Amino acid sequence: MSITETRPQISLPDLLNRVAQLNSGDLEQFVSQVLTLRAKRVATSISKQKTDILEKINRGLDKETQNRYNDLVAKRQTEMLTNKEHQELLNLIEEIEQVDVERAQALIDLAQLRNSTLSHCDRSHALRGNDINLYHQ
Repeated sequence: MSITETRPQISLPDLLNRVAQLNSGDLEQFVSQVLTLRAKRVATSISKQKTDILEKINRGLDKETQNRYNDLVAKRQTEMLTNKEHQELLNLIEEIEQVDVERAQALIDLAQLRNSTLSHCDRSHALRGNDINLYHQ
């Protein structure tokens, strides 16, 4: 047999009526505790949102895809790329561009969350090693 905890339900108007009966010192303490509770809930929500955004910003290509991209770029530079490989390279470029679009949107979201500028967020989350100059290789 399981035991479940039941809490008495109190309506918001009843709660406010009871709070109205508190003396000034208890009211100040109550308000302080309510504000602390609210801040914790907001911080948890923002923290989760920020974590999700940072994951998108820091997301890169998996190692296998990055290596294949590098191989195809090297073949293109030596003019040894077949038509099939050229199409594969174009597909990879589209995939990389999509990742870049998602990263840019995440940077915008982070800037809004921090009440900051996009350029500041971009500098503070500088491009990672495998993202730098992908198209200039």
